[in-house]
Parts: sequence; structure tokens; C-alpha cells
Amino acid sequence: MTQPTRTRSTGTFPLVLMYHSVSPYTQDPYRVTVSPRRFEQQLRWLRRRGLRGTSMRELLAAERTGRSRGLVGLTFDDGYADFARTVLPTLHRYGFTATVFVLADRLGGHNAWDPEGPRKALMTEQEVRRAADSGMEIGSHGMLHRPLGSVTEAALLDEVQHSRTVLERITDRPVPGFCYPYGDVNERVIEAVQAAGYDYGCGIWRSALSGRHALPRTYVGERDRGLRLHAKRVRHELTCRTAR
Repeated sequence: MTQPTRTRSTGTFPLVLMYHSVSPYTQDPYRVTVSPRRFEQQLRWLRRRGLRGTSMRELLAAERTGRSRGLVGLTFDDGYADFARTVLPTLHRYGFTATVFVLADRLGGHNAWDPEGPRKALMTEQEVRRAADSGMEIGSHGMLHRPLGSVTEAALLDEVQHSRTVLERITDRPVPGFCYPYGDVNERVIEAVQAAGYDYGCGIWRSALSGRHALPRTYVGERDRGLRLHAKRVRHELTCRTAR
């Protein structure tokens, strides 16, 4: 089994943006929501700079063959219903793809893990299947959206392996990627993800671990416009050097 790495580095992995929800809103203490207007501005910013948003599946395939220049990974955590209703048609207009990381045991439910935030609906099985059929990549975010670093072995197995089985049944496609809820990842969790057969795992920026199963991502929120996006892109190039 390949071991996770901390410091070995052969180059900068392409920029990957981390979104959550895209919908109109008045308040969001967790800052996981981007308005549709701002989201469109952000995609326009990418296109004007000759960048194209892609799923992690496409980005990794291009990176393996040295063709990832000009590509930016687009990821959406939690599987909110607005991905199917708002994000999907917007991505299609720009010719972009994305990866949406879905909670396999909360389909059709809501974001119960955010007690102080607005209630947000999650995609149903039918919406997940429609997203996959339209060319988007479906990844696993576990079963219930809980931190995995300290759960029991049985719970970790359920979150990692069973979630993949459920999503592959729904989409009738392989599910190659896993995303760690809250960015809570350690070597034990990475080993479980590798053992379950995932091709890659997505973490967050500033993670102590690196490597294909702890890929760094850059948070994007409502306040991110041209200058902030540019600064985050430069920061990524300077700091996120990842072992291949």
C-alpha cells in the first residue's frame, strides 16, 4: 500500500477550487454559500484568463500526461440540491465540468451538521444520477458528514467503503474520489481510503499531509472576486507543492 507523504515534492499540483452551495441567501455564518451572480462572475474570471474548470477525474488524467496547463479543478462539497438546479446549467454554459462530493446516507435530506446555518436541501438519488449522466463526476463525501480522524474502525469502513458502494449503484459508474469532511484527515484515514480503492482523496489547503490521497484545495466564497482569486492562485503556486 502506498504510504501518505508529508514533505516529498516534485512540483505544484494544479489549482483546485473548493465550493459548497450556490444559491441566493441573506446570511450564512459558515460561509459555504456563493450567490449565483458571484459564481457566474468567478467562472467568467477563469475563462477570461484562458482557464477551464474541470472535474478531478479529468484534471488528474491530464496531469498524468502533462496536459493540465490551463485547467482548474472545480469541486463542490456536500451535494447540495442547488448543484443540480443552479450549478449544473451554469457549468454547461461555460463548457466546464466539476466533481460533486456526495453524502451517500443523506440523499434527499438537508445539512443537519450545520445547526446555526440556513437549512439547505441535498440532492436526491435522481439528481445525483442526472448530474453523472450530464458529464459531472460524482465523488464520495462519506455517509453522514462527520469528522473521520477519531471514529472507530467499523465507522470508518462504513463511511469510506459503503458510501462508495451506494454511489456506484446509484450512478452505475465508478466513484474514484473521496473528500474528507471538515478536512479531517490523518494517515489512518488515508490508508482506509486507499484500501477502499479510491484513486485520489481531496483535502484542504494547509493540510499537514500531501500526496494523491490528500490533494490540497482552495476555498472559494462570496467575497472572492478578481484580486482575491488572483491572490489565491498565486498562493497556491507558491505553497501547494504536492508529491505525485
